[in-house]
Amino acid sequence: MKYEIKGGELPVVVCFMDAGETMITEKGSMSWMSPNMKMETTSNGGVGKALGRMFAGEAIFQNRYTAEGGPGMIAFASSFPGQIVARQIAPGQELIVQKSGFLASEEGVDLSIFFQKKFGAGFFGGEGFIMQRLSGNGIAFLEFDGHVVEYELRPGQQIVVDTGYLAAMDATCSMEIQTVPGLKNMVFGGEGVFNTVVTGPGHV
Repeated sequence: MKYEIKGGELPVVVCFMDAGETMITEKGSMSWMSPNMKMETTSNGGVGKALGRMFAGEAIFQNRYTAEGGPGMIAFASSFPGQIVARQIAPGQELIVQKSGFLASEEGVDLSIFFQKKFGAGFFGGEGFIMQRLSGNGIAFLEFDGHVVEYELRPGQQIVVDTGYLAAMDATCSMEIQTVPGLKNMVFGGEGVFNTVVTGPGHV
């Protein structure tokens, strides 16, 4: 599958598919497509996975679009100002994503819930107790509000992120919550009480 990411603050990804190729997406993400694209609404993995997606902030049902009878084209637009990021998902290259970050992917990508191992990270980290895990094999398109800045962390290297600013990280990374030191800093600093600390190795 070939693709192009177009647009500025309201981006769209246009996917060019061979006959028989399938894309999966959340409801409402399709913007335009060629007439030979067949749509099928599915729970995509049964009730368990459907409920898991619901808890991760996604829709219970997903739409599958398949190119029939020849090459096809389909476009998925972001629902808010920001960026669309393409990531290759493969065994050993799983990705943890903020809620509602999934836009669309090739059929081989599996979307499931990811529970924070440390309770505090879920309740105070700003990303929510449950995030999304993307696994399997294929290209995934992610939508994030605002501008995306990327870092590569070495083993043990850390970055401190204001709560809510962590968009995605490799599954090899870990995250925990750190209290802002000093009562005066907490009350008058304007940066909140907690920060998210991400530890490598991995891409953030």
